[in-house]
Formats: sequence, structure tokens, C-alpha cells
Amino acid sequence: MGILEDGGHAAFTIAAVYERAGVAPPFLYTRTASKDALFLAVYEHGIGRLRHEREVFADAARWAGLSPPDLVRAAVAEIPHIFLRHQRFLHAVVLISSTHPEVRRCGSQYGQELGESFADVLRPVAAAMTHDDPRAAVWPSFGTVFAAAMISVAYGPGFAMPDAVDDEDFGRDMGETAVRYLLGGVTH
Repeated sequence: MGILEDGGHAAFTIAAVYERAGVAPPFLYTRTASKDALFLAVYEHGIGRLRHEREVFADAARWAGLSPPDLVRAAVAEIPHIFLRHQRFLHAVVLISSTHPEVRRCGSQYGQELGESFADVLRPVAAAMTHDDPRAAVWPSFGTVFAAAMISVAYGPGFAMPDAVDDEDFGRDMGETAVRYLLGGVTH
């Protein structure tokens, strides 16, 4: 994982792996079919760590007693926090997803799972949402936060913005955007 996080996909070579692992090349070749198979195994490990982070959304006590705006803000804030905790891994692989079908498939599946967890947390405040179909309205909010956080991780916080914002401001701004969209401007 370290090679991928330190140098990205281009640095992830069989030579770099066996050098870092301190083993001879034949040792790796007997355990993996190709560089791509090894890369996918490392990628799956990284995605597994991200999947573990979704558990925060299953912690009912974490979300209990929050007002609708505070619940939306807190749920939204978790998305960039998860991505930031895994920034080195995500930065190394997010751009690969455009050219690697298996990385794209697995990343998309993870995004959908994360979106479902996010939607489940917001389900209790559906009655406060100003949309005819609150469940459907949650997905554009999630998609906006997911995409913005992923772009920030891939390209840096100042990408496509005149002024870079720090991570806390970014999460807060995304939360306020979601509150306004989902709850019709209620911000207190």
C-alpha cells in the first residue's frame, strides 16, 4: 500500500514491490498472476479500509437527538472526513478509475454503499425535507458532497476554486449547502 500511496500507480511496479518487501522477484511471481493482479489486491485492501469507515453511519447513538439541520450537517461532514483520513490512498487511485474498469467498478460500488449509509442516516428527518420524494432528494446531496470531496482529494483543495478552503471549512460549507437543498433553507 505504501508504494501506491507514496508514488501513485506509476510507481507501483513489481520491482518496487519486491524491493520494499525484501523478497526476490520469483517469490512475487509465484503468488500473483501479474502486476495488475497485485495492484488490484492492494486496491481491494484500501477499499476494505474505506468500507470499515462506513460503520460511523451505523452508529445510531452518534446521530440520536440531533435536529434535522444538525443531522444533515454531521452526516455530510463525515464524507470528507473519511476521504481525508484515506487521502493518500484515494489520491493515488481516483484518477486511475477513468482508465481501469475494475477500479471504476469497485469504486462505484463503494460510492453506492456509502450513499446508502448516508441516506439511511438521513431517513429519520425525511418529514422535515421540502421535497416530494425525500429519499430521491438525498442522492443529489450525497453526490455533490462525494464528488466535491473526491475532487479535493484528487487535485487538492484549491482546484476550481479561487481560494482554497481548509478541511473544516470545506465540510461546513458542504453541510450548509445540503441543509439548504434538503430542508429548504432552514439553517438553525
